[in-house]
Amino acid sequence: MRVLITGVTGFVGSHMAEFALRQGVEVFGACRWRSNTENLDEIRSQLCLVEADLRDHSSTLEMLGVTRPELVFHLAGQSQVMTSWHAPAETLHTNIIGQAHLLEAIRFRGTPYPKVLVVGSSEEYGLVKEAELPVTEQHELSPLSPYAVSKVAQDMLAYQYFRSYGLPCIRVRAFNHDGPRRGEVFVTSAFARQVAEIEEGLREPVISVGNLKARRDYTDVRDMVRGYWLLAHKGMPGEVYNLCSGKSHAIQEILDFFITHSTVKNIRVIEDPARLRPSDLPNLFGTAEKARKETGWQPEISFQQTLQDVLDYWREKVKRRRS
Repeated sequence: MRVLITGVTGFVGSHMAEFALRQGVEVFGACRWRSNTENLDEIRSQLCLVEADLRDHSSTLEMLGVTRPELVFHLAGQSQVMTSWHAPAETLHTNIIGQAHLLEAIRFRGTPYPKVLVVGSSEEYGLVKEAELPVTEQHELSPLSPYAVSKVAQDMLAYQYFRSYGLPCIRVRAFNHDGPRRGEVFVTSAFARQVAEIEEGLREPVISVGNLKARRDYTDVRDMVRGYWLLAHKGMPGEVYNLCSGKSHAIQEILDFFITHSTVKNIRVIEDPARLRPSDLPNLFGTAEKARKETGWQPEISFQQTLQDVLDYWREKVKRRRS
């Protein structure tokens, strides 16, 4: 099987590539020419990287012609909620137009179409009342950020191409996922990086934080990509699936874990207004019962193990940077 992963150099894309390679398939990764390939260092020789910019239709067409995939994991895009507040137009263009170009290129090349897994986000659900938790796939979509709006559009585009042209698109609404290689702008890595730098004496024992009261549903990225693989093979085209742990953790819990497991004591915490969002969701967790029934998927890695792996990853990364 020929598998194409867009956004292969990213956090999730690199883990997806590792998982796919272990299944014995031929893996192609689409990335822009200036992409940092550090996340692929250990598997670079095992896959084929193809330069492509999904925001350019001709580039996308050429990439599809070279890779001729039978299965596509569409993971490329602008993935940061905070960034979307500062660059809404760029976020919308990258995520929506990029996917439109990908689906059009697939349609242009004709049948047999590859199966396409389009990854959305729990952010699509927006503000959910406590009485309505856990969130199912039938919950209304009420996006509260430009990023969330872009993911709703990607979700609907995938459905539209399935209904209009028969493209076998499967949609996933992924709740928060974390693990090694997570970008430092995301909360777990932001905390872990600061702790690692404090331990190395590179900063004062002070951690800057945003909203610590928000609660999110966390799944380890290695469990998440396994879910993507199972849905790509056992999920129904045209359908949408939540992938999540089914319970939420407060951001305060994450901070407490890292401080407790730090080799430095008496770390102070200060609130940084720049880390606060214009609007935020107080609590969000979902149910993955639909995916479980159809694929047998369920998370296997504990939240505490995920946090420990994130902290160890940043300790090693900070040490390398220092040397």
